Amino acid sequence: MSDIPFTLDQLRILKAIAAEGSFKRAADSLYVSQPAVSLQVQNLEKQLDVPLFDRGGRRAQMTEAGYLLLSYGEKILSLCQETCRAIEDLQNLQGGTLIIGASQTTGAYLLPRMIGMFRQRYPDVSLELQVHSTRRTAWSVANGQIDLAIIGGEVPTELRDVLEIKPYAEDELALILPPSHAFAKMETIHKEDLYKLHFIALDSQSTIRKAIDQVLSRWGIDPKRLRIEMELNSIEAIKNAVQWGLGAAFVSLSAIEKELQMGILHRARIQEVVVKRTLSVILNPNRYRSKAAEAFCRDILPQFTRERSFAIVEPLVQGGVKLEPTSHNSIAPPPVV
Repeated sequence: MSDIPFTLDQLRILKAIAAEGSFKRAADSLYVSQPAVSLQVQNLEKQLDVPLFDRGGRRAQMTEAGYLLLSYGEKILSLCQETCRAIEDLQNLQGGTLIIGASQTTGAYLLPRMIGMFRQRYPDVSLELQVHSTRRTAWSVANGQIDLAIIGGEVPTELRDVLEIKPYAEDELALILPPSHAFAKMETIHKEDLYKLHFIALDSQSTIRKAIDQVLSRWGIDPKRLRIEMELNSIEAIKNAVQWGLGAAFVSLSAIEKELQMGILHRARIQEVVVKRTLSVILNPNRYRSKAAEAFCRDILPQFTRERSFAIVEPLVQGGVKLEPTSHNSIAPPPVV
C-alpha cells in the first residue's frame, strides 16, 4: 500500500464505536449523524479490504481485524494529541493542556488544592484531573493519556519497569474519634488501647487499608485483633460515621482539616506510633514531557508540601525539574525483622 488507507477521523470514529458500543451512540458522542458514521466505516472497510464489524448482533461487535486496527489507532491518536501539545508548548505556557491523574483519596483531598495553586500561576493552561483507582491511573500514565499522577497505592508489577516512580511525600493517617469518646480526653493513648476500640474502615482490599495494616504491623500492632465493626466505601462516609459516635477510624490528615478545625472530630495520638504512607509521583519517561507538566513538578509540588502537613521524602529529578526536600521531624518506625 503506497497510501495510508485510513484517516484520523476514521480512527476517531472507530474508537468512539468501540467505547459506546453502537454506531448511533458513537455518532451522538461525535456530534455527527449515524449515516455519516456508517458511511465512514464502510469506506474504511473498503479501503482495507477487510470487515471490521460483525453485522449480526444488536451491539457493534468488532472482528479480529477491527480490534487490531483499534489497538494501533489508539496509539496513533495518542501520538497526534501529544504532537499538538508539544506544538502548543512553543507558546511557553500561554496555552496548552495538562492532564493529571490521582488515586481516590489524593484526588479528592490533595489535587484540587494543587490545581488551584497551579491555575493562579498559569491561568492560560487548561488543566484536567482524572481520579480513578491506582491501577487504572498507572495504566493511563503508561498509555500517555495522563501526563503525571500522584498516587498512594502500589503501581501494578507489570508497569514498574515502564513508569518512573518517585516517592514524593509522606501522608500521615490519623486516628480519629468522636469528641465525646473517653480517649478524646487523653493526651495520648497506648498501642494496646487500639484493641479496645470499634473501628470503621475501608474495604480490606483498598490500598489505604493495606497501608495501615502494614504500618501497624511494623509497630507491633496486630491488625487482625482490631475490631472492625463496619466497612464503608468512602472516606466521607467513614468521617460521618465517626462523627456520630459509631466508632474510630484511620484517615488521611488531608481529609479532616476542616473537621478538626470545627471540633467535630478528635485526632487521637498513639504513644510512640506514627502511621504514614508514601505518596508517589508517576510519569512515563518515554513520553513527551510538556512544559506545563514540568512547571507543575517544579512550582507546585514543593510549595504544597511546605504549606501543608507533608514532607518530601526524596528529591524528584526529571527533565531538569527537581523537588527539594523539606525538613521533617518524626518518629522512625522500628525496623522490619
